[in-house]
Amino acid sequence: MTYFRKILILFLFTFASAYAQFGMNQDLVKIKTFNSLDKVYAGSEFKVAVKINIDSTWHINSDKPYEDYLIPTELTIEGDERFKLNQVAYPEAHDFNLSFSETPLSVWEGEVFAGALIEVSDEVEPGIYSIIINLDYQACNDITCLAPTVVQDTLIVEVADRQAIVNQVNQDIFENVDLAFTASVSQTVERDVITSALEESGLLLALVFVFLGGLALNLTPCVYPLIPITIGYFGWQSEGSTGKLFTLGLLFVLGMAITYSAIGVITALSGALFGALLQNPIVIIIIAAIFVALSLSMFGLYEFQLPSGLVAKAGGAKSGLFGALFMGLTMGIVAAPCIGPFVIGLVTYVAAKGDPYFGLLLFFVLALGLGFPYLFLAVFSGKIKSLPRAGEWMDAVKHVFGFILIAMALYFLLPLLPKSISGYVLPVYMLLVGIYLLVFEKLANKILGFRIFKIVFSVLIMAIAVYAISPTDQNSVEWTPYSDEALTQLNDKHRGVIIDFYADWCIPCKELDALTFTDQRVIDESKSFITLKADMTKSLAPEVEMLREKYNILGVPTVLIIDNSGVERQRITGFVNADEFLELMKVVN
Repeated sequence: MTYFRKILILFLFTFASAYAQFGMNQDLVKIKTFNSLDKVYAGSEFKVAVKINIDSTWHINSDKPYEDYLIPTELTIEGDERFKLNQVAYPEAHDFNLSFSETPLSVWEGEVFAGALIEVSDEVEPGIYSIIINLDYQACNDITCLAPTVVQDTLIVEVADRQAIVNQVNQDIFENVDLAFTASVSQTVERDVITSALEESGLLLALVFVFLGGLALNLTPCVYPLIPITIGYFGWQSEGSTGKLFTLGLLFVLGMAITYSAIGVITALSGALFGALLQNPIVIIIIAAIFVALSLSMFGLYEFQLPSGLVAKAGGAKSGLFGALFMGLTMGIVAAPCIGPFVIGLVTYVAAKGDPYFGLLLFFVLALGLGFPYLFLAVFSGKIKSLPRAGEWMDAVKHVFGFILIAMALYFLLPLLPKSISGYVLPVYMLLVGIYLLVFEKLANKILGFRIFKIVFSVLIMAIAVYAISPTDQNSVEWTPYSDEALTQLNDKHRGVIIDFYADWCIPCKELDALTFTDQRVIDESKSFITLKADMTKSLAPEVEMLREKYNILGVPTVLIIDNSGVERQRITGFVNADEFLELMKVVN
């Protein structure tokens, strides 16, 4: 820029400043701020959109003007320090050429939209708050510039307690905002340990962290049934060939990873219960049929086999490749109901990111961690066939695992059965299987080791069955079925509330009932609370969907402990023992 041009622009700025001092302070720019949510939670983030209207024939500098001496436009907030402006997404600028200059300016004209992400402090109490939104700018036209100034708008924000339902609003406005960041708009998610760990590490470390978390999921109860099923399936597949066993195990893990990834991503993006597929009767029947089909193969009715043409192209590959992949796809669903704190944290993190590809990657790695031990289990269990006299006693072992697969089919069908008989189906089946193995199963009885195993196994399952159907006087927390009416009527004395969200197919829920809620200390302490049970078994039902959205329930078991002022104080996901649960109640009460 020439020396003359700089002098001319400086003269115009000086003239504009003097002009403004003499009363030419025109209201050239107006702003209106919109929230993305009708309510927000303390400790969360929410989006705002700012509509900026600039009078015709005037423009304002963009946030990044080309010259250092030009005043950039800036969006800020003032007032309450408990609301912090984290990020701003400014609109795209365009070039404007002055009549006296060859160098263009970066400006905005007409109507444009900016966006911002505001963080709410954990210390904010529920209530109505006013946030002052400032837009600092300098307006110019082709011949003059006014003095830098600021225009304000007041954004009214309602901070709600955790029981309130949060809804999206002003979505037509946000379609005009080019936000370069994401926030949770379907639900406001608090930052937890999982989120913090993922945010603070790079992608590689995050994937390692998720993989280790998948390995840890093998300690959850829903995964236990996979161990005998895997041993039973791979134990007779490849006659001890390590390479073939490894290939089968790899396909099994791949199938599990595909299913688990799909379930996880769909859950994260839709906000549905993890394992929600298990409430659809058609899906339940299909899964049960698959288990029955697998069990029939254990009894020697048939073997899974690829089409002969593919077998020939594969160089005579043994049967079972398709079966291993197909079984892995199914086993991913078996593991899904065990949703502990780690998986809930991962689900909420992916939901907040809103990136399905990133979610797919994380859940795929999670599933690899979950399935990794079964790769070695497949090789090890298959090697059993290389032991002496494998043919006779291995057929007997296959029969045992066939009965286990039928038991799994019955387990998945339980939610479809009347409650009056569902509690007796598995115990009666276990009794019948035990009697059959002791009396009618003659295979490999000449092998002393297997005969001892069969007798011990049969007696054990019969004992468990008898215990399960025997009447018991065991005490437990006195639960009332959840309903809004029950909550209102019972809480007339403004007591704290405990809500247990459970499902019939959820094994950790049954652990809570059997081990935690039967502890006498927990029972005594619970008498100072309203105790409600919310049945989430059929989560596709409208009333259950409303519950899930109202209380932000991502998986079961989830137990909420709410104080006498109606504020959620504790959120428990997964199984906790009686000592832990007792301490959490005492903190609130």
